[in-house]
Amino acid sequence: MVSIVDLFVQVAGENPVIQGLIGGIVIATLNLVGALLVLVWRDPSRRALDGALGFAAGVMLAAAFTSLIIPGIEQYAGGDPVPTLVGVALGAAFLDRADGLVPHAHFLLTGRTRTDEADPSTSLPLENERLVPVVLFILAITLHNMPEGLAVGVAFGSGDVENGIALMLAIGIQNIPEGLAVSVAAINAGLDRRFYAAFAGIRSGVVEIPLAVLGALAVSVVTPLLPYAMGFAAGAMLFVISDEIIPETHTRGYERIATLGVMAGVIVMLYLDITLG
Repeated sequence: MVSIVDLFVQVAGENPVIQGLIGGIVIATLNLVGALLVLVWRDPSRRALDGALGFAAGVMLAAAFTSLIIPGIEQYAGGDPVPTLVGVALGAAFLDRADGLVPHAHFLLTGRTRTDEADPSTSLPLENERLVPVVLFILAITLHNMPEGLAVGVAFGSGDVENGIALMLAIGIQNIPEGLAVSVAAINAGLDRRFYAAFAGIRSGVVEIPLAVLGALAVSVVTPLLPYAMGFAAGAMLFVISDEIIPETHTRGYERIATLGVMAGVIVMLYLDITLG
């Protein structure tokens, strides 16, 4: 029986950059699948979404350690934790600074600062105020897709196909509830269901696919960058989990469901890591 690893190599070949490209396409496609779920699951409850996002957080949490931090230290830095941990710190710092774009985008979209919002005379470049938080949410999710694509590319660029596939599947699986959540937010603001579901997948692919290729190319050409790159991707992912996903799932009274989702996600990722590794 042909294994998943053998099948992937048959399709993508041995070139790590092409493998990164295929990995980026897979995770972007699964984001699209999640976005398209709104066509059949027309009104998912907040409880279900919080549980699904908790699951996504659990997958990312386990993947950051099993597929990025631990291999970065043990396999690619000769047991020296410093390069990988420096990368973790840089990844978290990058996302922290990049999140500063969201408040600036708020001003660009509304034409007002947050302190001015009580003034009804302030003009709105984006006339439908319901769209403002949705556009900011889309911007934030797009920003957070960046480390996911990079992580998949770095994993394949390392030459460890099994680890790359495990990470690709993990991030792809967690992209499904993420894509669904973004589509639901957009539809609740009045956007067309079919248009936005398609747009969500395109948005994800525009970010994740080129970054997967870039990650694979960078570490396959400059091998010493590998532990730093793996740490960077892990740090960015951990920042997203702690700063965005988990707090978001704990705001509407479904903390227990979200926590159980996290545990389920960790279990699934650990299973994938062991069976594919």
